[in-house]
Amino acid sequence: MGRYVARRLIQFIPVILGTLFLLHLLSVLTIQIVGDPVRALFGENAPPDAVIQQLQVQYNLDDPCLQTTGNPCVGLFFDRMGQYLQGDFGVNFRGRPVTELFSERIWVTIRLTTLAILFETVIGITMGMLAGLRKDKFFDNFVRFSTSILIAFPTFVFGSLMLLVLGLQFGLYLRESEWAPEWLGQMFQVGYNEEYPWLSLFLPAMVLGAFSLAAVARLTRTSLIENLRSDYVRTARAKGLTTRRTIGIHTLRNSLIPVVTYIGIDIGVLLGGALVTEGIFNVPGIGQLVFISVQSNDTPVIIGVVTILTMVFLVANLIVDILYAALDPRIRYE
Repeated sequence: MGRYVARRLIQFIPVILGTLFLLHLLSVLTIQIVGDPVRALFGENAPPDAVIQQLQVQYNLDDPCLQTTGNPCVGLFFDRMGQYLQGDFGVNFRGRPVTELFSERIWVTIRLTTLAILFETVIGITMGMLAGLRKDKFFDNFVRFSTSILIAFPTFVFGSLMLLVLGLQFGLYLRESEWAPEWLGQMFQVGYNEEYPWLSLFLPAMVLGAFSLAAVARLTRTSLIENLRSDYVRTARAKGLTTRRTIGIHTLRNSLIPVVTYIGIDIGVLLGGALVTEGIFNVPGIGQLVFISVQSNDTPVIIGVVTILTMVFLVANLIVDILYAALDPRIRYE
C-alpha cells in the first residue's frame, strides 16, 4: 500500500500541473479574445492610461503575450506557479487576497457539501440496497420511478420548488407553531443563519445532493443485482453462511466499489455545483463568491478559486483509489 500511495503521489504532480496549465490557457485565451479585464472593469468611465497600466502591472496583466491571440504565455504560467507555491493566489480588483476571500466562505461550502454527501450516501445506498434485494417488486419500481424524477429535474427548478414548498410554506408553519421546537424550524429555513450553521443548511443540502442521490441509488441497485448472481455468492450460500453475512459482508462491499468511485468524483462536482444552490438559498459560500466574481468580471478570484477547487478534486480522487483496497480484498497494490 505504501509504494502504491507514493507512486500515485508522484503521478499526481504531472496531473495537477497539466490541469493548472489548461486553466491558465483558458484564462489567457479569454483575455486575448474578449479583452483586458481591467479596461472592462471600468467600462465607458475609463480612468487615465497611467492608472490602467498601473493596475495591469499589479495584476500581472502587462505581459506582451496577452496581446497575441493564441499565445500560451508559458512564462506567465511559471510565474503564476511560483506564486501558488508560496500560497499567493492573487488579489481581487478591490485589493483583497483571494485566499482571504476563500477562507471566509469555504467552511460554509464544506458544511453544505458534507451534508449533501451524507444525505446522498446514506439514503442513496439504503434505497439502492433495498431495491436490489427486492428486484421488480413495489419498492424497486418506486425507487426507479423516484430517481428518474430527480434526475429529470434541473437543479434550479428543483431548488426553487423546495424553497417555495418546504422553505416558505412548511418552514413558516413550523416556525410559527407552538409545538415545533426551534431547531426543527431552522432545518427548513429559506436562507443561511449563522446561529444555526448546520441546521440552516439542511434544505440546501437536500437540493444539492438530490441528483447524486438518484445516481447512487441506481448504481447500488444495479451493482448489487449483478453481484447477487456471482459464483462467490452462490458458494457462500452453499457453505451455509447466513443471508445477512453473505449480503452485508461479501456482496455489499463489492457492490460499493462503483458507488465510492462516483462519490469521490462527486465531491468536486458538488463543490462546483453549489453555485446554483447557494444562489437560490442565498448561502454565503464559494459558489456565491464565484457567481459574484463572474458578474463583476473579477478574473483573479475566478482563476484562484477554480485552481484551489481543482486541487481538492484531484486529492479526493487519490483518496478514492486508496479506498478500493479496503472495499475489495481482491484488489492489491503491492
